[in-house]
Amino acid sequence: MMPDPNNEIFTGSFTQQEPIPEEGIAAALAVLRHGRLHRYNTAPDEISETALLEEEFAAFVGARYCLAVASGGYAMATALRAVGVGPGTPVLSNAFTLAPVPGAIAALGAQPIFVEVTQDLTIDLQDLVQKAQQSGARVLLLSHMRGHICDMDTLMAQARAHGIVVIEDCAHTMGAAWNGTPSGRHGKIGCYSVQTYKHLNAGEGGFLVSDDPQVMAQAILLSGSYMLYTRHRAAPPAEAFEPFKLHTPNISGRMDNLRAAILRPQLRVLPQQAARWNARYRRLETGLGQTPGLHLIARPEAEAFVASSFQFLLLDWPDQSILTLIARCLARGVELKWFGAPDPVAFTSRYDSWRYANPPAALPQTDRVLAGLIDMRLPLTFSLDDCDQIARIIRAEVSRIWQSPQTTTAKP
Repeated sequence: MMPDPNNEIFTGSFTQQEPIPEEGIAAALAVLRHGRLHRYNTAPDEISETALLEEEFAAFVGARYCLAVASGGYAMATALRAVGVGPGTPVLSNAFTLAPVPGAIAALGAQPIFVEVTQDLTIDLQDLVQKAQQSGARVLLLSHMRGHICDMDTLMAQARAHGIVVIEDCAHTMGAAWNGTPSGRHGKIGCYSVQTYKHLNAGEGGFLVSDDPQVMAQAILLSGSYMLYTRHRAAPPAEAFEPFKLHTPNISGRMDNLRAAILRPQLRVLPQQAARWNARYRRLETGLGQTPGLHLIARPEAEAFVASSFQFLLLDWPDQSILTLIARCLARGVELKWFGAPDPVAFTSRYDSWRYANPPAALPQTDRVLAGLIDMRLPLTFSLDDCDQIARIIRAEVSRIWQSPQTTTAKP
């Protein structure tokens, strides 16, 4: 007997992650027992967990160099410093992203230049060129927001044509790729996060990767290497540090051995985990397909994504109808987030609430997209049947509200 989609209640948690693998727990206990948590505190002939993790992550994405740091936000700020961004520097970035991205720019005294977003939730490449020409910006902090990757071939061609250095924020695209090139490997630097809700879970932490020895030498010095950079394995040769070692401030942000220990086993199984995430995403996509009033996000054939969250658009819906949908779904156990709320709610802040970044008065295309953007976490603790049930609940509530007179009057 088929369940009644009008009466179902979902009882799962949208914030419960899977446990750390037993191998990671054992490795963490070993670090706790010997007490050498600091990455440079090693016994004779010992290689630290952090150095090993950097080597393994560099190999995973195909980079020459890797640095493990305290957070994804720290990774972005360090990357910006390493390419010469400072007070007053204009830096291009997506108008649709999360607060740590403009925060990394503004924290350096630099000026974010916000670029419009498309209905595919990716940076608008035409507006990118216009904003680069208008502002003179020569650095782009590109956010692959919520795991959606733009046409990287076109973007990099534009960057080369206009002399723009690209730093990729891959907080939501670890393990993803565009046309076979891993996310984070198109630009000069790739930055990643291992915060709890990302693809690897250390609670907090991040990586930088690059093939540029000067950039990475500066990043390692900035992270607080105390002239112990020769203990890094995924690092440039010692001579790359010579021009910078007495001129680069120590802004301590290293990863410790405890977090590295629990991350190494997770990295080894990331491809399998990615396949599980994407199976859940596809079940939701199938369940919500052809729902009147609901617009799904296109996934290009060139994009190999890793879907730890799910988004859809309710374009041109009245605010009250969206609030009604969120409330009704929550009453049935489905937790949705809305990027169109006038005030920040948890992580769903938007560009006009980042007053420290001197945002523009309006970005019409982005404003329309954000006004209808619904976001939902997709933890691996959900089963495929859970995803089917969540889709039925959302579909039922969207259909009910879409048919109401208030929503009908707002239809384009």
